[in-house]
Amino acid sequence: MNHFDTKAFDEVQKLGKDSVETGMTAFSTLSKGMQAIAVESVDYTKKTFEDGTAALEKLLGAKSLEKAFEIQQDYVKGAYEGFVAQATKMGELYVDLAKQAYKPYEGYLAKMTPGK
Repeated sequence: MNHFDTKAFDEVQKLGKDSVETGMTAFSTLSKGMQAIAVESVDYTKKTFEDGTAALEKLLGAKSLEKAFEIQQDYVKGAYEGFVAQATKMGELYVDLAKQAYKPYEGYLAKMTPGK
């Protein structure tokens, strides 16, 4: 008589397979999310540089001290507003990334929790 329980072995094997699949799905999601965050960061940096360059050109072309002051104020106001908007957007991207990366584990953890 074989004392080896094939049902238990099959369950452990399935659990291992589910674990690997869940990990690969989470890794893929994490990778895509980090790529989106990197692209967003590069785009923001590029826009900030372009805005700063444009403001400097305007500043150098100012005909009066008052006009130069106005250009500088507009630039600082726009830079601040852009920074706040970007910080909000990046925060949302990180929150979404965390939610998406956890999602594959929800079903897996439900299977592992006794009584469910």
